[in-house]
Amino acid sequence: MCGIVGYVGHGDTKEIILQGLRTLEYRGYDSSGMALMSDGEIIVEKKEGRIQNLADSLKGKVFSSEIGIGHTRWATHGVPSDRNSHPHYSMDKSVAVVHNGIIENYQVLKKELEEKGYVFSSETDTEVISQLIQDMYNGDILDTVIKVQKRLEGSYAIGVLHKNHPDELVCAREHSPLVIGIGEKENFIASDVSALLKYTKDVYYLEDGDTAVLKSGEIKIFDKNENLVQREKKYIEWNLEQATKCGYPHFMLKEIFEQPQAVKETFNKRVHNGKADFSDVLNYKDIEKINKIYIIACGTAYHAGLQGQFALQKIAKLDSAADIASEFRYSDPFIDDKTMVIFVSQSGETSDTLAALKEAKSKGALTIAITNVVGSTISREADKVIYTMAGPEIAVASTKAYTTQVAIFYLLALYIAELRGVISEEKYKEYISEIKDMPEKIQKILDDCEKIKPAAEYFKNRINGFYIGRGLDYKVAVEGSLKIKEVSYIHTEAFASGELKHGTIALIEEGTPVIVIATQRNLIDKSVSNIKEVKARGAYIITIGFKNEENLKNVSDIFIGIPECNDLFAGFLSIIPLQLLAYYTSEAKGIDVDKPRNLAKSVTVE
Repeated sequence: MCGIVGYVGHGDTKEIILQGLRTLEYRGYDSSGMALMSDGEIIVEKKEGRIQNLADSLKGKVFSSEIGIGHTRWATHGVPSDRNSHPHYSMDKSVAVVHNGIIENYQVLKKELEEKGYVFSSETDTEVISQLIQDMYNGDILDTVIKVQKRLEGSYAIGVLHKNHPDELVCAREHSPLVIGIGEKENFIASDVSALLKYTKDVYYLEDGDTAVLKSGEIKIFDKNENLVQREKKYIEWNLEQATKCGYPHFMLKEIFEQPQAVKETFNKRVHNGKADFSDVLNYKDIEKINKIYIIACGTAYHAGLQGQFALQKIAKLDSAADIASEFRYSDPFIDDKTMVIFVSQSGETSDTLAALKEAKSKGALTIAITNVVGSTISREADKVIYTMAGPEIAVASTKAYTTQVAIFYLLALYIAELRGVISEEKYKEYISEIKDMPEKIQKILDDCEKIKPAAEYFKNRINGFYIGRGLDYKVAVEGSLKIKEVSYIHTEAFASGELKHGTIALIEEGTPVIVIATQRNLIDKSVSNIKEVKARGAYIITIGFKNEENLKNVSDIFIGIPECNDLFAGFLSIIPLQLLAYYTSEAKGIDVDKPRNLAKSVTVE
């Protein structure tokens, strides 16, 4: 999830681009850069690291420029570095491009261009766009970009400069956000409105397939059929802080609502022609001798690993165990060259996880990192690395990083299952279809998020609470319990439902909230019995289950229904109401949801 910005007009282009990038830095902070049209040439300045590094490099440099594009990067292809930073030139430097998204067929396009003699200077997928524009240029930059779009597969929002068109800024959108800002004899593009509010509040939101050409006093928008169209002008009433959060009051809520797109992008990156594809990471030779998988992580990433353990055992039929990173290396684990150890870390810098990784490597294990940050320490240290597509996560309480990690685990389980020949073609297709449908089903829960608020209102005045579930539901319960502890400071514990009567039920008293996750259909009757046990002792029952489970509704004080799906994949859905419950409870208590006390986003010390 990178950020792009562009300007054409008579203002100070360099400063306008820099200002826009600063407001978009939350979308990515691995590197930044800008391209300015000056004296008939395109000048590119770009730097690894925070935007201040770019600003420092530009100090004292004066450009005569009335058109430019800028980019702040969240790395997805190629490690953070100056050369992988955007904008990207074409080989002859006639074109500069900034891009937010993923070009899925970039390797095919790159090979085709290399065979024609094109030389690439970066590891990114974006550079194929600038090279294609050079290759296909026909004297009309707008028409060329439209033709190039037809060659691209994936998601993108792009901004394009061509030195033969010094007064034209071309942009296009497909499955990535892009907005045009309307000024007086100046116009803008940006990934979102936060970059525009200092200059204008009048905007056009582009739709998928749109291409536009901007001049200082003119905007033309063409739809996917190349028809000239007029998009509705919108007036933005948000202030800058609201706009950075896209109108959401907190980053946590924004990131909860970004999960459908994050899961979809993770799916699209790893599923090709209806098959989960990790061939860049693993092949049959890598796994043929593996007889044990460990999943090692901390906190929320560990809870994603619990679902990963479930998926690998149920689908890939491999003995799997999840362990807490800070405990793993002190337990003298049985590891050898027949062991695969998967390390999960949102930041890729978690100290305990890194220490466990080094321990596993020293014993000859095959090590795989699942992380959200390209070039992070764990991604470099592991033998193999798999990146999620969550984009930057600002709130301390992780949400979309968790769901994308879970998506990776399920897809990886399917990939390994097929390599090992332990899944039928029929089941494989069914499971892929289930995962593909998850973004839409998550969105349905989010569309009905108001129904979570009564549960939050009840919870906000409580001191203690319990989360219970069986099988997969217990693995989700531990993450739900952590979420509410993190952001509302209410003490909760998660238990396997069958363990209640072995001691914990002594803590149940009148009004104690008990959150029940019950999505495993073969265990519903047992879950109903557990509910009756605690309800008889005064518990207040908040249940999450499939929407048509009448038996659960009848024994619950509040029932939160989720869309139907195969039980194996219910964890994708049941976690969403639990995230919302934590958020709304914290909000009801007046807590700063994004900055809970005593917590940091990344734990880099043991």
